Amino acid sequence: MEPISTPFFVTLQDRGQIRIEGADRLTFLQGLITQDVLTLPLNTLRYGCLLTPQGKFLHDFFMYRTDDALFLDVEGGHRTEDMMTRLMRYKLRAHISLSCDPTVSVYAVINAPVGLSDPRHPGMGSRSWVKPDLPERPFAQWDDRRIWLNIPDGSRDMIPEKSILLECGIDKLNGIDFAKGCYMGQELTARTHYRALIKKHLYPVQWHGATPPPFTDISLNGETIGDMRSSCGHIGLAMIRDDAVERLHDPHNPVRLLG
Repeated sequence: MEPISTPFFVTLQDRGQIRIEGADRLTFLQGLITQDVLTLPLNTLRYGCLLTPQGKFLHDFFMYRTDDALFLDVEGGHRTEDMMTRLMRYKLRAHISLSCDPTVSVYAVINAPVGLSDPRHPGMGSRSWVKPDLPERPFAQWDDRRIWLNIPDGSRDMIPEKSILLECGIDKLNGIDFAKGCYMGQELTARTHYRALIKKHLYPVQWHGATPPPFTDISLNGETIGDMRSSCGHIGLAMIRDDAVERLHDPHNPVRLLG
């Protein structure tokens, strides 16, 4: 990752927004997601996930609250609509109203005190919903930074209804509150955390040639050791078996660990 000290912003791709209003908005979301909503300060971002009842990834998002509403910064398009549909299923008699916009402009800001700080890693800067008065750089520059920091980008890196959060490092990105009460999918999440059951993880990798398409197998000497996820140029994230990671230090392999 190129060290850059000058401020700039990047327009993020495919973002949407869900708005939750009503007297029960905090308690409604509290029982569904991996983060603590009840202790969320005003105008502060928290990163969290919505899981299946079996503890598998469905959606990741950023949330912030104002005096009268909760806002979720989510993947855009059909992914926004899918999350909206899932939340509606759990509305029942809760005193809330839900609305969504599948297309919203979101800007990542680096090296400038603009917007709300990205809670995943200091290197990811902040997020703003107002276009900053700063130089704009290509999306690839943000994507490159994200990959170097080993940060998954929603369904580009995590498979809905299949991925486990701890395989994807969400616990290291402040995306799970292990001290909060029950939420959907908590049992598997807690079990994998406390029993150390995970045997594969996301890793940043670099290819000598072109990176494989997302979600295709990665093989070394005829053995499948993982699969590719998102990429930017010759680098990307890959889900690799932990027992195969040492082999990615060999410079003669077509793929090696980044950094």
